[in-house]
Parts: sequence; C-alpha cells; structure tokens
Amino acid sequence: MIHSMTGYARKEFKGDWGTAVWEIRSVNQRYLETYFRLPESFRNLEAVLRERFRQGLERGKIECNLRFESQVSQGQLKINEVLAEQLIDNALWVIDRAGQGQLNPVDILRWPGVMEGEEQDMDALNVTLLAAFDEVFKDFIAARRSEGDKLKALLEQRLEGVAVEAGKVREHMPAILNWQRQRLLDRLAEAKVELEATRVEQEIVMLAQKIDVAEELDRLDMHVTETRKIISKGGACGRRLDFMMQEFNRESNTLASKSINAEVTQAAVELKVLIEQMREQIQNVE
Repeated sequence: MIHSMTGYARKEFKGDWGTAVWEIRSVNQRYLETYFRLPESFRNLEAVLRERFRQGLERGKIECNLRFESQVSQGQLKINEVLAEQLIDNALWVIDRAGQGQLNPVDILRWPGVMEGEEQDMDALNVTLLAAFDEVFKDFIAARRSEGDKLKALLEQRLEGVAVEAGKVREHMPAILNWQRQRLLDRLAEAKVELEATRVEQEIVMLAQKIDVAEELDRLDMHVTETRKIISKGGACGRRLDFMMQEFNRESNTLASKSINAEVTQAAVELKVLIEQMREQIQNVE
C-alpha cells in the first residue's frame, strides 16, 4: 500500500477546559519537514509532535496548527486587586492632568491580567491535547492512504499502457525487418549493384542489429514488472519509483532513436507520454 504526500485532517475537541482545534495538512517534499503554529503556552509540545511525525511519516512538508480557547467557568474569576488599583490611580492621574474625561470601570476590568481565572493543570491539559492530536493524526494518515490508493490505480493503468505499447512494437518487428530487408535489396537492384549473397546477408544482418529493439522491449517489460512489485510492496517507495521512471525514459529514448517505422515512432511517443504521466504522479508518492 502506497501513501500520498498530500493529505489533510481537522478535528475540534471540547471539554471543561475549553475548545481545541487540531489541523494537519501536507504537500510533497523530498524530505520530511514539519512546521508548527501553536499557542505560546503549548510551545513545549512541539518536540513531542515533531517526533510523532518522524515516527509515522517518511516524506512531505507538514503544517500542524493548534487553535485553543480556554474556558473559565463561573466562580473561578477573581480580580487582581494590586493591578486594578494601579490602573485606577494612573487613569485618575491622567484625567486630572488632562482636565477632562472620566474613568470607566469596565475598561479597567478588560485590561489584560485584571480578571484572573484559576490556573489550569497544564500537565493534564497537555496529555488531553496530545491524545486529541493522535486522533487527528490517524485521520491524516488515512487521508494520505486514500490518496495513495488513487495514485496506485493511476500508476497501474499507465503501466498496463506501457506493456501494451511494448507489445505493439514487438508484434511489428518481424514485418519491419522483412520490409527493411526488401528495401535494401530493391536499392541494390535499382543501383544495379551486384554483391555476393554472403555480403548481402551480412549487410542485412548489420542493418537488423542496428534497428533491433528486442533488448529495449525486454527491459521495458522488466521495468513494468519491477514497478508493479514496488507498488504492491508499498511503504515509502517514492524514491524507488522515481528511479524506475529514469530507467523507463532511457529505454523509450533508445527505442525512439532506432525507429524507422511510423508505428514504432508512434509507440515511442506514446511511451514517453505514459512515462511522464507516471513521473508526475510519483512526485506525490511518499
């Protein structure tokens, strides 16, 4: 089973501590890179999260976001009297110096730090948030697996196309060799050149060797088989698949360079299209 490097998962969690939303998204990348956007009070979780990504993923650019809203129940609020008194004194001093304005008590209460809630148990909250993250992470892995299934289907379809095109060329080769042999004999006859039968056969053999693509076709079949094995085995196989595309390209280029027939040329072009389509999809395989 192969996994895509593209994935997304988001989930909201609520408790008496408040509301938390975990969000994970990823795109393709040569290596594993993780980026975090966490509230300042939860920065200490970054190292733990980074390790969990490292254990569960091989490649991809990962963005992990946490949005947290604390909830303070009734009866937990208290006033920071020292800070409130300082604010009141300073506000009254400004009003007295300015000779205008008035003190709004609500503004004092809204000042950061004036209204305080009971401190939450951060250790327990961290455990809760990490457990929530694990749930989202499972959904995220499932999303990458689902995308991987789609990639697998596309790759298998293209591999079948490669096998078909290679088969077409193999089927045409005997006729092509006969046609080339007769073409050589006709040219000799037109030029009224008489060669010994042995020499003619040597020329025909040399020409046949020059345009023979049996080895290229055999290697294409081998690459199709090997690529199917890699896909079937699954895991983090993106780099191996990328290497196989280089091998496919090498054979298709050689095939095109040896082509002396429209059918072979057309097959070589189609092979290049199929290989490029696979290569593009493989860029998203983990």
